[in-house]
Amino acid sequence: MSVVILDGSTVRSFVADEAAFARSVDARFAALDANGDGVLSRAELRRALSRAELRRALESFRLLDGGGFGSAEPLPLPAEVATLYDAVFEQFDADHSGAVDHAEFRDEMRRIMLAVADGLGSQPLQVAVDDEGGSFLLEAAEHEAAMIAAKVQEESRKATEEADSK
Repeated sequence: MSVVILDGSTVRSFVADEAAFARSVDARFAALDANGDGVLSRAELRRALSRAELRRALESFRLLDGGGFGSAEPLPLPAEVATLYDAVFEQFDADHSGAVDHAEFRDEMRRIMLAVADGLGSQPLQVAVDDEGGSFLLEAAEHEAAMIAAKVQEESRKATEEADSK
């Protein structure tokens, strides 16, 4: 687990960097495409959704909306979870072909990340992220750090050149 400080602009900048965002989405898609056929089946997406890290994420959302912390609210029944998984799949499968292709996955991940950016707003937040499974938020924070480092390095190089020319 890592803790990053980010806000909506961190995530928007990452999504706007087409090359960086595409690398991240491509890696995630390839990891989910278990049979390597270039599309995600309902079963492949369901396997991804049933992994422990996503269950933890869903549980954290339960804590935010009133469940958990000693709440008497029962855990979701298997049928409710299956319905949730199906709804997520339908959201990704924009053309309703029964499979999620690379473009559908990229478009939906872009939409999700921009919604996260809107939700984060402009105030910096500390966010705990899973650094073992590849987190888009962690990658966004690392992208921002790399951009800042490159800018500082460029400014330092210019200052050195100016000093040397005098």
